[in-house]
Amino acid sequence: MLKFCQQILEKVSFDKILFQKELFKSIKWLSIDEAKVLQIWCVATFGHLYMDVITQAFTHLA
Repeated sequence: MLKFCQQILEKVSFDKILFQKELFKSIKWLSIDEAKVLQIWCVATFGHLYMDVITQAFTHLA
């Protein structure tokens, strides 16, 4: 499921609103451990574009 979520996020990364929507949806689908891996991947891959969205989405995991 993690790989699927990553693929979806890559496909919608051209639009901030779509990225945010899919990121929140992905977090709901994943286990805590998978969500932490997704967070690291998101920061590394999209941090330069959507750091505010990523930070907001993962605040409850800390």
